Amino acid sequence: MPWKVLIVEDQEMPRQLFEIFVRSDPRYVHAASISNAELAVDFCAHGRVDLILMDVMTELGSSGLDAAEEIKKKYPQVKIIIVTSMPEASWLSRARAIGVDSFWYKETKKEPILEVMARTMAGEHIFPDDTPLVPIGYTNNHEFSDRELEILRELITGDSNAEIGERLGIAASTVKYHVQNMLEKTGMHTRTELAAVARSLGIVIR
Repeated sequence: MPWKVLIVEDQEMPRQLFEIFVRSDPRYVHAASISNAELAVDFCAHGRVDLILMDVMTELGSSGLDAAEEIKKKYPQVKIIIVTSMPEASWLSRARAIGVDSFWYKETKKEPILEVMARTMAGEHIFPDDTPLVPIGYTNNHEFSDRELEILRELITGDSNAEIGERLGIAASTVKYHVQNMLEKTGMHTRTELAAVARSLGIVIR
């Protein structure tokens, strides 16, 4: 019996591509495509699903990772592959922590999605070694430390160094130090510019 695949993707082009891939392989049946990750939980409750291809950022701001966590708690037998084009580093670690089966970047030139699907259904866990490399100014996202990425993610809020430091449990001067380091690495002039560019590139997303 072929495996039933649910596609959770709010962008038309990748959704259609996933549908073509699924329908091209006799091992799978396309169960449905939906745009909102929250609806995936209800879909699992009312119909048999063997595998979900789930984007992280879906319609109306619904998080694919939040939905995946709930599905894994309620329906642990359902396999989930997180698919995204965003290089936000925290998503990889969270996906592992909540029990997602595999993680695939849409722009990858390594394993085709059908190969990842087959290996996942065979019980493997396929995760990339690192996020995609994205240039930002004079440097790239892999040149930021974990602490710098953490602070960069907080800069998106527009909060002060003191407010960010309080949330992270560090001194405002430490926040300022790391922000200055990132400005020097990238060649950008202001923290606002740094945060806006990093967010637009998907390097950090809150």
